[in-house]
Amino acid sequence: MAMSEDAAAAAGTPQPVAPRRGRVRLKRTALMALPAVAAGGVLMALTAQGVLAAQFSISGMPFTITADKLDGKGFAQFGSLDSMIPDSPNAGSTGGQVLVAVSAIKSAEITNLCQSVDLGGINLVIHAGDGGTPVSASDLTTDSDLLSGDAEFTNIEIGGDASTFTKAGPVGKGNPGVFGQQADTVVLTHLKQHNYASTAVGFKLPNLRLSFGSQGC
Repeated sequence: MAMSEDAAAAAGTPQPVAPRRGRVRLKRTALMALPAVAAGGVLMALTAQGVLAAQFSISGMPFTITADKLDGKGFAQFGSLDSMIPDSPNAGSTGGQVLVAVSAIKSAEITNLCQSVDLGGINLVIHAGDGGTPVSASDLTTDSDLLSGDAEFTNIEIGGDASTFTKAGPVGKGNPGVFGQQADTVVLTHLKQHNYASTAVGFKLPNLRLSFGSQGC
């Protein structure tokens, strides 16, 4: 006759242990940040832990942005992970996810903006802000895996928890526990970005031209 669980426990009989639910641990990943102040254009390494998916599913086709100058007020930067749709044809060896450094700026003016995307042998190219009036953007974010240029910050804070950031507004907040930096202002010259996503609440592009050609930005 089988013993009851209470009787078995009283007799010291070992009881089966219910299997524990699995846990997923996200890898710690080094992410590229903006160059630190001026000379040498030294790139800072940001480490992100517990990163989440992007705000929307990215296409997986990167695009290039260049500019003579970006003048921004309210800046934040932190690591994140952008995701493509399931079985995206552009996933390649990435598994459909791309590690990025998110740069958020409350308001920005951009001089001589060029944006291009390689469509497979031909480039879609956009130019704006080169006729005397710069491009303007509010609540701007860019998700980059490569970035270069010369940068100057005011009142920069490096190493803060990205979920506590306030200087770039709501778009400048990352996830809890994610390493980041924020500053009152940022000025970038000779800017070049390799991006997978960008968002803005407001975006004005004076002297806008769109064309197709063999050369990108």
